[in-house]
Order: sequence, then C-alpha cells, then structure tokens
Amino acid sequence: MKLKCLLLFLLFFYMNKSIAFDTTIVTQLLHRIEQLQVKEDGIFPKGHFSSYRTYALNQDRQKADINPFFTGLIVFTLNRIKDQLTPYQQKLVEQIASNAAPSFAKFKNRKGRDTYNFWPTDTAQIFPNSGWMNLFNKQQSLPDDMDDTAIILMALNADKQTASNVHFLMQEYINGAKGKINNTIASISHLPAYSVWFGKKMPVDFDISVLSNVLYFVQAYKLPFTNADSSSIQVIVNILEENKHITEPSVISPHYGSTEIILYHLSRLMALNPIPAIENFRPILVQQTQELQQKTQSFLSQVLLSSALLNWGIKPNEINIQSNQNLKGLIEDESFSFFIANMASILPGQLKKTFTASSLGKFNYYCPAFNNVLLLENIILHQKLVN
Repeated sequence: MKLKCLLLFLLFFYMNKSIAFDTTIVTQLLHRIEQLQVKEDGIFPKGHFSSYRTYALNQDRQKADINPFFTGLIVFTLNRIKDQLTPYQQKLVEQIASNAAPSFAKFKNRKGRDTYNFWPTDTAQIFPNSGWMNLFNKQQSLPDDMDDTAIILMALNADKQTASNVHFLMQEYINGAKGKINNTIASISHLPAYSVWFGKKMPVDFDISVLSNVLYFVQAYKLPFTNADSSSIQVIVNILEENKHITEPSVISPHYGSTEIILYHLSRLMALNPIPAIENFRPILVQQTQELQQKTQSFLSQVLLSSALLNWGIKPNEINIQSNQNLKGLIEDESFSFFIANMASILPGQLKKTFTASSLGKFNYYCPAFNNVLLLENIILHQKLVN
C-alpha cells in the first residue's frame, strides 16, 4: 500500500509541477508491472499479463481473455526503452521478459512455423470463457496473425534468421495472392500489401496500425524490403493523403479503431527509422496530434498523444491531473481500450461500416499492466527528449 501511495504522490508532482525527472517513479511503475505479472499457472499462464474483454453492448460483464498480445507488447515496449533505464531497472525488465518468454509457446503455430495466434493453439479457442460460443472453438478458430507474430518475435529477441524466414512467409499473405480485399477505401484496394491474417480462408484485411508494426519488425531486423513492404508503405501514404486516419479510423484500423492509437503507432515506426514517403507527413501529423491533445479528456489517450509527439521529437503539453482525481484509477482505467476485437472487420464494404458503427460484435480489451507501461514509456521518452 505504501508503494502505491508513493507512486501516486510522485506522479502527481511529475505531471503537474514539471519537477526534475525522478527515477523513483520509473522504479515504482516497474514494480507495479512486475506485481501484475502472473506468478503461477491458472486462468492465465505463468509469466503472462492478464487482460480482459468487455462486449461493447454489455459493458457490465468483463471476461478473462487468454491472449499473448499484451504480454508481447509489454515486453517489446520495455525492451524498447531499456537503454534509458538504470542498471537496477534494466534487471527488472530482464526478469519480466524472462518470466514472460515461456508463456508464448501456448500460442505458437502447432505445425512448427514461427508464427503466433491471438488465442491458445495448444487447445483451440475463440473468445475464451465465452460459454456456449466455445462450442465452436475448433471450427471457428482464427488463423495466426501478423500483428501478434511481429510483436512476439521482437519481444523474444528472435534471431535474424527466424525473422527472415517469417518475413519470407509473409509474402504469401498479401492482397491479391489468395484473395482480394473488398472492405477498404478505394485508393488502397488494389495494393499488394500485407493482410492481417496468415490464413488462406480468411478474407484479406488491412489495418494501418498492424502494417506499422510489421514495417517496424522489418526495419528492426534490417530485412530487405519487398514489394509487399513498399505496397504497405503506399497504403499508409494513401490513407494519410486522404486523412482517413482522422475521418474513418475504424475503417482503416479495424483492430485498434482510434485516431490516437493510429498516431501512436505511426510515430513509433517513424522514430525507429525514417521512411521518406511517410516522413513527408510529419508536420501535419504533429499538428493533428497537438490539436487532438487540446480536445482529449481521457488520461491514457493524452498519454498516447504525448508519447506520439515525443517520438517525433516534439515537446507535448503537460498532462493535466486534478488534485481530487484518483491517479491509480486514471492509470488502470478499465474503460481505456488499446485493442478491440471487431468481428465486423472482415465483412464486405458497407456491412463493415454498418456493423462497426452499431458496435455489434465489438469487444473492448483492457490490460492494467499495459496501461502502466504506456505511462512508463511516456516518462522515459520525455526524459530522453530533455536530455
């Protein structure tokens, strides 16, 4: 209890008084993240970070969702900022990553290839803990996906040969190879960019945030660009030219669904290694992010926008916290959803828009540990810019 109080006290002054960076805040956040890591096999596998889903049309029922997405994203993000941490903090990150690594095996492709699924593959599941829906686990199980695969391989620090082999496999799952996309904006529907899914029977599906993660993966491993990589960049360019990340975020990023999260993904990709065609949009992206920051009320959405600006080397506005607000509640806010399961994402054209707008088949995901990681990352990015 004392640790929580200390964290909240320090965080309050960090956000409101702009005091000098205090490493105690980072250490306490890391301790909280480690505390939230599962210690024994149970509902969630040991080493995992628990996450929960809520049906958008019935937000009173929260269910445990066993997936590797948030665990992979937490380890990947911690590794990304690790060099900015103290030796003690680095050891905490290494311990968290080491404890998480074995849990990913539960989601690895059962035929031996180095791709990963959003749900367990040792016993096929869809929407874990869903009652009658789990009767269809085997028939309706999802194929592996590029988002989880890219994130988990980077979290595991997979060797370059493994990354290269997966990249080679990715070339088979592009628009036009095994099917043509029929539910996105016209200017990108012809481009042979990556689909979200590795499955042959799954409709081709574009998501700008997923493409940002795949391109990050390709560049992190310094893999040779392919036509699919270049086409994926062109998808991003066309979306930005038409401003669809602002006007139709749920269409061009159906698995994340918000402008703030799209901007965060783009900034992270651009911070790794500038891609000239995307770099052209940096000034307008910065302006749009600053404008959104003026309007956004959600604490964690403000954190995302702040981190996006920091990734672009721009000092953001201070995140305002009122003295009467519960800071732990702000950080571990159950209403904040970084990722969504959108069953409408694979529907054709107008049906996709209609069902998405109605929230039918939409599930919001919550992971308390990842919320803490987002704030930790923001503090480290801020310190890096100041230095």
